[in-house]
Amino acid sequence: MLPWQRFFELTKESAVHDFQTTLFKKEKVQLADTSEYIVRGGRHLFGLLPKAFEGIRQIGVLGWSSQGPAQAQNLRDSLVGTGIKVKVGLRPDSASIKSAEVAGFSEKEGTLGEMYQVIHESDLILLLISDAAQAENYKKILEAIRPGTTLGLSHGFLLGYLNSIGETFPPNINVIAVCPKGMGPSVRRLYEQGKEVNGAGINASFAVHQDVDGRATDIALGWAIGIGAPFCFQTTLEHEFKSDIFGERCILLGGVHAIVESLFRYDVAQGASETDAFIRTAESITGPISKIISKQGLLAVYESLDAKGQAEFRKAYSAAYKPCMEVLAETYDEVASTNEIRSVIMANQRSEQFPMGKIDATRPWVVGEKVRASRNAHNRVAVDPVTAGVYLAMMVAQIDLLYSKGHAWSEICNESIIECVDSLNPYMDYKGIAYMIDNCSMTARLGARKWAPRFDYILMQQAYPAIESGKGEDPVLIEKFIHHPVHQAMAVCATLRPSVDISLHGKS
Repeated sequence: MLPWQRFFELTKESAVHDFQTTLFKKEKVQLADTSEYIVRGGRHLFGLLPKAFEGIRQIGVLGWSSQGPAQAQNLRDSLVGTGIKVKVGLRPDSASIKSAEVAGFSEKEGTLGEMYQVIHESDLILLLISDAAQAENYKKILEAIRPGTTLGLSHGFLLGYLNSIGETFPPNINVIAVCPKGMGPSVRRLYEQGKEVNGAGINASFAVHQDVDGRATDIALGWAIGIGAPFCFQTTLEHEFKSDIFGERCILLGGVHAIVESLFRYDVAQGASETDAFIRTAESITGPISKIISKQGLLAVYESLDAKGQAEFRKAYSAAYKPCMEVLAETYDEVASTNEIRSVIMANQRSEQFPMGKIDATRPWVVGEKVRASRNAHNRVAVDPVTAGVYLAMMVAQIDLLYSKGHAWSEICNESIIECVDSLNPYMDYKGIAYMIDNCSMTARLGARKWAPRFDYILMQQAYPAIESGKGEDPVLIEKFIHHPVHQAMAVCATLRPSVDISLHGKS
């Protein structure tokens, strides 16, 4: 066994898998080698929300970028008739005020106001402004929160930032998190679909970082159910920021961008037309590969291939796993050390002088525009075995790394698989991978831009030459893939997926 293989044979670090709730029904699930507890959502539970939010007269939703509009509208709709007000808080000069008004929030009705006033008057404050804005304004934000109230986060970025500067949250407030495993438009779209089909929504993790009154867990679970999560699972705020920031730099955004860019060039160099190269790479990943994983799991992608295709898959998987793991390990260390968080803060400080440009001008994305425009019902995209081998090698390497760092299977499956195939990849299929990255948060945009070239380079330098030279498969890696515990974990998670697929028809 090589040194890098021994490293990832380490015993998994401990993780939290149980919690106490006085209101919602816990359900025990067996995911691979661990037992975890989850809470299923659904519209039939909305009647319990007043009890979950007992003593909460107003929920303040701060920000109107990705998660803000979705969560504000979903909670407002879920709490109709309860007397609990959902109020949006924005800066007085915010360009989002008109959008919030179009969505039905207004100063006249007391559902739209200045951000810091909303913070001070709310009993549950959902801090959904950008990561950079949180870091820039955290002192004023925390000072405005009344003792005994609850601060809610949908990302652990602020904890990571506070860790990086040696500060903590005020000790006299609850600090919780509910983190949808998809971007805001998905959270809203599936919630709306759930009005017709109960259980439609985006899965969410939840965390209780501080509990000053013994009610934080039920508040968090009520929040998750109120925004439409079909099921929610426990994590810690620290694990969340590590897995989330890490994941978007890797398989969710940066990694898939690198795979398509590099394999597109590789296929063209091997004699494929640019159209065929795009279809083999991006179209294969966001189309059939994602659909198979979503409904049947990772192994089904391999099993869908004929004997020749399986042989090509095994060689590509063997060639890509170790190079991907090398960059994944580096990325995780940079995130866990909070170096990536500091990088985001510095990038935000430079943004006025050096604003981020778009990344959609290279050949794959130009060709992709034409390919998507020419799609029709008769265009059947097949699973490309080389693309599938490289894509699943990165995905499984990410899974192995997160497992070795103590992350729970529920978090691993959602952050490395489900968020890809059920939330992000459908948008990538509809509008393009580069478009998806260019329309994410600054944290995600920066991370994808920074780490995609690292994955691209190492794949071009190590993986593709090994494939081209005809080097054989690694039997140990393939055996581990075929018998990987993630297959059992995903089989269970598949029973907990949204009851409908996200509909993007006619949407931008």
